[in-house]
Amino acid sequence: MPELPDVVVYQEGLEAMLAGEPLERFQVHSPFVLRSVEHPPSELVGRRLVGVRRIGKRLALEFEGGYFLVIHLMIAGRLKWRPPGKTLKGRGTLAELGFPRGTLYLTEAGTTRRASLHIVVGEEALAEFSRGGLEVLDTGLEEFAARLRSENHTIKRSLTDPRLFSGIGNAYSDEILHRARLSPLQLTSRMDDDTIARLYQATQETLREWTARLRAEVGEGFPEKVTAFHEEMAVHGRFRQPCPVCGTPVQRIRYAENETNYCARCQTGGRLLADRAMSRLLKDDWPRSIDELDA
Repeated sequence: MPELPDVVVYQEGLEAMLAGEPLERFQVHSPFVLRSVEHPPSELVGRRLVGVRRIGKRLALEFEGGYFLVIHLMIAGRLKWRPPGKTLKGRGTLAELGFPRGTLYLTEAGTTRRASLHIVVGEEALAEFSRGGLEVLDTGLEEFAARLRSENHTIKRSLTDPRLFSGIGNAYSDEILHRARLSPLQLTSRMDDDTIARLYQATQETLREWTARLRAEVGEGFPEKVTAFHEEMAVHGRFRQPCPVCGTPVQRIRYAENETNYCARCQTGGRLLADRAMSRLLKDDWPRSIDELDA
């Protein structure tokens, strides 16, 4: 799922290309993608794009007259841009917005349709999409600590809870926790001031560095290869590959459709965290430490 750095780069790319441009065409190809019914797509046609906002992991395209098109890409949704005369074909195209400079496509890989569009009017209606999470890059340490301690969860869950922090998901939480050298399963109630300060610094550094990295990759173009997996990441999506700090194979915890990646040497004092599937299968044979696993 695109997270804060990815969505910021989308936001900046759309503003650079389309600010002031009128929407000439709005076609919806999937009956499930448009979730609102009060305002049809035709009400946006002819209106100029005023700006683009980020609301957590969502994008809000603002048009004249207080209209907003809210885009939630979910896990597999992506935005594609094609100049005039170029089209994007395929069953994964959910919607297209035509502008004088080209066409913006909303696509989604796979067959499960989770990406969504909402058309709303007014700031009050737009505010309903905010989950209330802190914008961590605009937040000081004191406010960050207070929000972290407001509920007792694992650090991983707290970082990815949109009610607590805005825009952080599975991928960047893995990277943040690795940089902070913290276990994803440590409880927030057991974090002292120094530990929270370390987590805060890691959060700031990780999100800023990856935003800058993605900007540099895109340059003056449009982000066409948005993905949750990057070769330069330390642990996310790198199960069994060496940790860039200590060389220990990266471990994982799998649950539902997600997994958490971590380095046992750097983050848990060498202790392996129980993977629900594998630890149930192996039972007493489940290794308790990275050294036991290596042996």
